[in-house]
Amino acid sequence: MTDLPSSTGSERPRVVCRFSCGAASAVATKLALRKYGHERVEITYSDTGSEHPDNKRFMADCIRWFNHPITVVKSAKYADTWAVWEKERFIKSMQGAPCTGLLKREPHFPFERPTDIMVFGYTSEEQHRFDRLRKENFERTIEAPLIDAGMSKADCLGLVSRAGIALPAMYLLGFQNNNCIGCPKGGRGYWNMIRKHFPVQFERMAALQRHLGEGSAFWREPDGTKLTLDKLDPNRGVMHDEPDIECSVMCHSAEMQIAEAAE
Repeated sequence: MTDLPSSTGSERPRVVCRFSCGAASAVATKLALRKYGHERVEITYSDTGSEHPDNKRFMADCIRWFNHPITVVKSAKYADTWAVWEKERFIKSMQGAPCTGLLKREPHFPFERPTDIMVFGYTSEEQHRFDRLRKENFERTIEAPLIDAGMSKADCLGLVSRAGIALPAMYLLGFQNNNCIGCPKGGRGYWNMIRKHFPVQFERMAALQRHLGEGSAFWREPDGTKLTLDKLDPNRGVMHDEPDIECSVMCHSAEMQIAEAAE
């Protein structure tokens, strides 16, 4: 990571876009570049070491689309999500998964300044998540340009495709998000998709659950029984086989803003 000069009181705050290799964060970043200009914007990506290899291609395509570099931050302690779960002997709880904090948030802290304007790719369907983020980080300035523009996740998929950028492989396989391969936050349908497309990762997680015990189960049945991957029926859960891609009026409006910035 490149060291940046210290901020002075006379400087305008930096705008830091948290790019995640997902379509929504890509469009949010593009809108932030249009709003604030390239001189003020920094784009960062937290490398978890466990995402699909195609993400490198998608990031390279986005760098060309943004005409702006991306700073990659990575944990010096944990190589990937598996290292977190195995070393910490903990996969997830009702409060979340430790990999998020240790691989995405913590490595990013040295890069941040208190005055930064943080930009995230929350879509119109995620207003509640954005509201929670702002409540938990009330001292920071946080923006969600997609919510401001009324753009949905489907809009973002459509806009990226119309920009001539192939969507990340995880979307094309039918996953709704471009998360790490084998995300403990996923539901039953998600994990059966992992079983289908990434059997090695599925079995590795099942083995880790066996090693850690039933306390590592992701779900509970209505009767309270803990459900591990070993007990997951291959037919349980529902996920769409193809990503929902469209371009609404909001999507066209965003395209016009982006086009105006390029003129």
